[in-house]
Amino acid sequence: MSITSEGPVALSARALGPDLARGCMLLFIALANSHYFLTGPSPGTPIRGGFPVDGSALDAAVTWVIATFVDGRAFPMFGFLFGYGVAHIASRRAAAGATPRQVRRLLWRRSAVLIAVGAVDGILFFVGDILAMYGVLLLVGAWAVRWSDRWLLVVAGFFFLLNALPSADSSTVSTEGPDPSMLPPDLATLLAERPVVVAFIALVGPLGFACPFLLGLWAGRRRLLEQPERYRRLLTVVAVVGLAAAVLGAQPVALMLAGVTPVPGDGVLELIGPLHDATGVAGGLGSAALVTLLARPLEGLVEGRRGRVIDALAATGQRSMTCYLAQSVVWAVVFTPFLLGLAGTLTVTTTALLAVATWVATVVLADGLARHGRRGPFEVLVRRVTYR
Repeated sequence: MSITSEGPVALSARALGPDLARGCMLLFIALANSHYFLTGPSPGTPIRGGFPVDGSALDAAVTWVIATFVDGRAFPMFGFLFGYGVAHIASRRAAAGATPRQVRRLLWRRSAVLIAVGAVDGILFFVGDILAMYGVLLLVGAWAVRWSDRWLLVVAGFFFLLNALPSADSSTVSTEGPDPSMLPPDLATLLAERPVVVAFIALVGPLGFACPFLLGLWAGRRRLLEQPERYRRLLTVVAVVGLAAAVLGAQPVALMLAGVTPVPGDGVLELIGPLHDATGVAGGLGSAALVTLLARPLEGLVEGRRGRVIDALAATGQRSMTCYLAQSVVWAVVFTPFLLGLAGTLTVTTTALLAVATWVATVVLADGLARHGRRGPFEVLVRRVTYR
């Protein structure tokens, strides 16, 4: 078989763990993205970390749950899985006889389609889109697939420490409401303001995701998530330590956002915001490890015998890009002022319910596609461009 005909892995040959992790974490992505649209019932409603702070006791409880288990925890896991998948692609191409230059060109084609799709999504639907950012990360990261293991870990550690430094720019403690580009009053404002914001996120965002991406490259070389019996001890340690660090490291921010503790001074805020974000990286790795360990007993079962829920979640992970973009359409319809415009009507709790309902709908969609033997349309697009 020629090098250029070496296509993507068949759905039936994919490991369950990574797909199951992606499918589950898309719920966290929905919960993390949707609450940042909220403005509160009146223009003067105080906002902290993307949450209106004058809600009910139930809203405070939901805020604590999202700040502890969701915000800053789901996206690092996706960055890790993204790097893991890139390592897998590079190793398969190299095994098929591709030169390093041919591997880079393939990854750059994948990067180009991610940037293009992400830019369209960011401008027309969800300005906080991360696909373009992942595309830029891959554009540079394509060179990293040939780095030594030691260099991958050193550079990953550098970016981890960089993002853990005291800073007043952490979104988890920000007092600002939604960026005007998130809730444009008309189509002309949308088209005028969003391209600049999308470009900024795409160019600056990779700094925050370089660490999990590089760790994903390192883990992907070892097929760590596909051989949990071989790496059980390491996965167990990462799951326990990572999740514990994420929960404990989130508490200063989570309790503050929930109104349990008072808002500290600026100096403390500059510490607890980066602490929340840094421990979120550990939580993302821990979540990936935990799902891999839990998925292993199901790995050998025939599809269908694992249960419809497990198969549907795995199908969602296999079509994660399509399901993620479907979420963007929902946010656009529900929150855009010249559409439904519910940013000032929904509460933290009802927005969380909307996020759960949106995720469930995408799971049903993915399951339906899987039962008809079809990939997601955007997965087909990426593969056609990448593999020509």
